Amino acid sequence: MEIIAENLALLMVGALALLLFSGYPVALVLAGVGLGFGLIGYLLGQFPLIAYFNIPLRIYATLGENLIYPAVPMLLFMGIALEKSGIGRESLLCLQTLLRRVPANQAVAVTLIGIILAPSAGLVGASVATLAVLALPTMLERGYSPSFASGSIAAAGTLGIILPPAIMLFFLADLLGVKIAHVFLSTVVPGAMLAAMYLAYHVGAAMVDPRLPPPPTDLPVRTTTALIVYVARSLALPLLLIALVLGAIMSGLATPTQSASVGAAGAIVLMVLNRSFSLRMLHDIIVSTALLTAMVFFVVAAATVFSYTFRYFSGDTVILEMLHGLGFGDWGMLATILSIIFVLGFFIDWIEIALITLPIFHPVLESLDFSTYVGSAQSASIWMTVLIALNLQTSFLTPPFGFALFFLKGSAPPGVTLGHIYRGIVPVVAIQILGIALVVAMPWLATWLPLRAGGD
Repeated sequence: MEIIAENLALLMVGALALLLFSGYPVALVLAGVGLGFGLIGYLLGQFPLIAYFNIPLRIYATLGENLIYPAVPMLLFMGIALEKSGIGRESLLCLQTLLRRVPANQAVAVTLIGIILAPSAGLVGASVATLAVLALPTMLERGYSPSFASGSIAAAGTLGIILPPAIMLFFLADLLGVKIAHVFLSTVVPGAMLAAMYLAYHVGAAMVDPRLPPPPTDLPVRTTTALIVYVARSLALPLLLIALVLGAIMSGLATPTQSASVGAAGAIVLMVLNRSFSLRMLHDIIVSTALLTAMVFFVVAAATVFSYTFRYFSGDTVILEMLHGLGFGDWGMLATILSIIFVLGFFIDWIEIALITLPIFHPVLESLDFSTYVGSAQSASIWMTVLIALNLQTSFLTPPFGFALFFLKGSAPPGVTLGHIYRGIVPVVAIQILGIALVVAMPWLATWLPLRAGGD
């Protein structure tokens, strides 16, 4: 019994690892492990009964006193409104019209629309599934190779989750103690670099092997005036809306919550201009937003229960001492943490990974000294945050267990197999690995823009 009492934190981690594969909802597993080990600790005299009364207070402190979390429902509302109202599909068609002379124009358009829409979709499954429904059937009808089309959609859907105003960035900023404006700016250059490499691959592959995508097709020709009106309504206004949300946060003119409110209100205005607004549509969007928000915050509350009990048993100190005891040094410990997060990305979405691992690993990350390599302690924090985001994005794409790949398969037409998806994703994963290697070798890719904008 004494051995159990001394190792309750490690047993919690083991129980969590096993129960995550049980099929039960992650939130129930997190809360159940936290409360269950609290009871075990109480029976062993390691967890006083009064500590249970602190759990509701801790949940309130996490959710009620956080200035970032209230922005989440409104960002989700914006993304769901753009998708359900047909604005996303119209933006995709507009991009195809503008790019009709570009090789693999639909793959290029999907990548660009992923940058525009996927950040507000919230979760990996939602991002990939949305793009698959919007674009994959059309790409297949026009003769695109199933593997080429699948790879472009998976890449675009996961690229969006690391670009502002992606909800994942709000959580990473809060959990790692980095300013949200710095996190937003830090992913711009790496994200743009990855997007450029994706686009170069799509166009280059189309030029080398025309069998992958069909030759560019002529879309309906419009007069200059009609084209300007079409682009303004279908593409420029959604871009302006997202730019307003980003600009308000990055400039400090508004809090994340205020900026997200602008995004939600702007989405309604776009629906009115798009003539897709109706009370039934608004009702569907509100219900979808409420369900997704409830899921997100249920996981947040459950993770708070788990982390409270884990820290009560000094679990963060135990993990820190274990990693230091491996003798890997700073680079070895960073690689170990990224590897653990990478493996988890095969099985669960980013929100569970972030809320489970980052409270445990945050003290370890704070103890790592990369200030000489990166330039300063603040720059090192920003750089490690970007590496975690890129690492998560890559893990969602990696066969055979990539989390995003199964959502893509579930949303794809019957003729698209997992074999097609796996073949299509190989070059994308190679691009991802190259992108991460470049950020590791050149930290300024992540830190230059935040520091240029006024960081210390």
